[in-house]
Amino acid sequence: MVTDAERRAADASRARLGALTAPLLARPGVSWGRMFSTEGLGIRGKIFAVVVHDGGLMVKVPEPRADELVADGAVVRMVMRGRELREWVVSAPAASDAEWLALVEEAYVYLDEITP
Repeated sequence: MVTDAERRAADASRARLGALTAPLLARPGVSWGRMFSTEGLGIRGKIFAVVVHDGGLMVKVPEPRADELVADGAVVRMVMRGRELREWVVSAPAASDAEWLALVEEAYVYLDEITP
């Protein structure tokens, strides 16, 4: 169950993500879409960045890159139903705007390459 505090944090982070990534929406194929009961940024229908329930930013990157980011302590792996997801990592809500933008850009480039 999501708490009121988590809901407020997620709402604030979604607004932050929207403001930070507004220029991305001008790129071909980029739009908002649904994933995990929330909205996220996608390309040609595939989501690459979404805010999770605690306000963190979840992005999809190649597994080797996810391994590097986790090892550096920049992010943690996304865990769903007790299972770590190979390509999905979560950055803390307290991460800087520059860190969020770098992750979003990296996720965009990855999904743009693998999405027909």
